[in-house]
Amino acid sequence: MSSALGRSFRAVPALLRIGFAEAVAYRAEFVVWMLSTTLPLVNLALWSAVARESPGGQFGRYTQADFVAYFLAALIIRTVTGSWVVWEMNQEIRMGTLSMRLLRPLHPFIAYATQHIAAIPLRALIALPVALILLVTSSGGHVVQDPLLIALVPVSIAGAWLITFIAMLAMGTLGLFMERSTAIFEVWLGLFAVLSGYLVPLELMPSWLTEVSRWLPFRYMLGAPTELLIGKSDRAAAFTDLALQYGWVLFFVLLARLVWRAGVRRFEAFGG
Repeated sequence: MSSALGRSFRAVPALLRIGFAEAVAYRAEFVVWMLSTTLPLVNLALWSAVARESPGGQFGRYTQADFVAYFLAALIIRTVTGSWVVWEMNQEIRMGTLSMRLLRPLHPFIAYATQHIAAIPLRALIALPVALILLVTSSGGHVVQDPLLIALVPVSIAGAWLITFIAMLAMGTLGLFMERSTAIFEVWLGLFAVLSGYLVPLELMPSWLTEVSRWLPFRYMLGAPTELLIGKSDRAAAFTDLALQYGWVLFFVLLARLVWRAGVRRFEAFGG
């Protein structure tokens, strides 16, 4: 057991270098994928106009400047936490190349994770100009100021990435049971758009839907870290959100592990 863990840890630096090299080599495809996540900019224009035309220049708690800060922050978080592993797994299962991963001493989940983590620096490079625009346009007034909450921002963003990635691993593994598990992910993506705060801040949704979203994982993939980043969460709310967020991380870890074990047994039984 300890020797297997040792081999895994020794392999991680090499896998990170390979993942980063792949991200650089396929930079054109990478940029196209990144540009496909720019819907928050469209929503920024839409909701800024709504606030501008509302009585007092405010819609709920959000002024025009609040909407600008919210959707720029959402774009940053969506940029650094997105993943494509569900499509990658489905392709490898259909092509039969997953068998090669199973022959290696390193667990495929670790290999997928290091590959995707290695791409984060390039994502951050793209998100950096947006972050600078957010700071300049808000003059710091719509960015979290509390030092403790500032320290929690990267923890929340990491939790958002973990939920996104591990949930995708679980759905990708379902490709071992069905022809195309990306169909399930498409439903997941639709729910994410509505219940994560991607299209509109959740507190502006009907109250019952806002309450429902607090108990589902989608809010903790985008809305919660976004609200934290722009100073819409106090300390009590931030710690509650983190507890629920990492509770969902644990849930998806257990789910992905369970589905993987059952799927691999089936894959090997059918001579995959």
